[in-house]
Amino acid sequence: MTEKHSYDVVFVGGGVIGLACAWRAAQRGARVAVLERAEPPAGATNVAAGMLAPVGELTFGEPELLELTLASSRLYPEFVAELEAATGESAGYARQGSLHVALDRDEAAQLRRVHDLQRSLGLEAEWLAPRQCRRLEPGLTPSFNGGVHAPGEASIDPRALVGALAAALSAAGGELRTGSEVVDGIFDGERLAGVRTAAGEELHAATVVLANGAWPGQTAWLPEHARPPVRPVKGEVLELRGRDGAPPPAERILASERVYLVPREDGRLIVGATVEEQGFDTTVTAGGILELLREAYRLLPDVAEMEMVGSLAGLRPGTPDNLPLIGPGAIDGLVLATGHFRNGILLAPLTADAVSTLLAGETPSPAAALANPARLSFSTDSERKLNRASDPAIVAR
Repeated sequence: MTEKHSYDVVFVGGGVIGLACAWRAAQRGARVAVLERAEPPAGATNVAAGMLAPVGELTFGEPELLELTLASSRLYPEFVAELEAATGESAGYARQGSLHVALDRDEAAQLRRVHDLQRSLGLEAEWLAPRQCRRLEPGLTPSFNGGVHAPGEASIDPRALVGALAAALSAAGGELRTGSEVVDGIFDGERLAGVRTAAGEELHAATVVLANGAWPGQTAWLPEHARPPVRPVKGEVLELRGRDGAPPPAERILASERVYLVPREDGRLIVGATVEEQGFDTTVTAGGILELLREAYRLLPDVAEMEMVGSLAGLRPGTPDNLPLIGPGAIDGLVLATGHFRNGILLAPLTADAVSTLLAGETPSPAAALANPARLSFSTDSERKLNRASDPAIVAR
C-alpha cells in the first residue's frame, strides 16, 4: 500500500547542504522533509575536511567563486552561534587561521603570485619568512621558502555540523528520513509535484530541492533536460590522531601546494585530498594514501608519529565552471542546491539562505545570484560530455 504525505518542500539529499537549506526553510514556517538514502553523515560530507579558507584557497580566474566563498565565510560565525544555541550541540567550529607554506622555490614563486593577488583584492593575508612561520608552527619541516598567513580563516567538523543541523531541523519541525532512496518523480503535467521512494512512499510537495551531491546528473527520475551538469570528482583523505591523547602537531590549518592538514579539537588531524576524475569510483587506493602521507610528512614531519585512524574516499560534485548551482531548475517545481565541488561546507550558510529565500518567494542575495543555474544550459549527454572535456584543469590543494 502506497503511503502519501504532503509537504511544502521535499529535499532530496541529507548532507550539509540539504540539511542546512531544510533547517532555514523550516525556520521560515515551511513544512519540510529531507530524504537521505544513507545515514548522515554520508557522501562528500563524511569525508570533507571542513576548511573555511576562502583567502588561502584563492584561485586565479575565479572571481565569482571568491565572492561566493567570502560572502558565506562572513555568515559562518552567526550561523554556527544560532545553530548551537538552537540545539545545545557543538558544530566543531574553530577560527584558528591558516598557514600556506612553499616547500621549494617553484612553490614560493607560485605562492608569491597568489599573495600578490590577495593583497590586490584587500584580503587579510601576510607573507612570512620561514623563521616567522616556525614561530607560529614549530613543527614545520626544517627547510622551506616561506608562507602566507591568513589569520581570519577557520575550520569546522562536518560530522559534528551534520549532527547539529539534524537536531536543529527536528527542533524547527522538519523531518529527516534516512534510508529513503528516491526512485521516481511525481508530475502534474510537466511540473514536478513530489517524489516516490523505494519503500513505496509518495511525498507530494510544492517544490522539490535537489541536493544530492555528485548524483544530480544521474537522476533518472528527472527528464533528461532537467538533470544538472554535475559530475563526480573523487577525493581521498586520511585521518590521523595523536597518540595517548596528544594534540595534533599543528594548531592551524596547514597547506602546501599538494596537501592540506586540518587539526581537530579531539586530537585528530585530517589530511587531504587527492583530486581524481574517476567517475563514481570510491576505492581507497595505496597510491592515494602514499601521496597524502608523503606530502604531509614533507610539510609536518611529526605526522610520522601519529596513529593512523583510517582513510576514506568521497565524490565532490563538480560543475563545468566550478561554481555551484543554486536556484530554479529546468522544470517547474524543481530547485537546485548542488555542484559545490570543494566548497560545500564553506558555502552551506549562503546556500541555505539563498534557497530558503527563494522558497519564500523572495530574491536571493547578489552573491547567491552568481550561482543561478540559468547561466548553464545543457540538454543532452553529448553536450555534457563535451563540456566535461573542456573543463579547466583542477589543482589539488
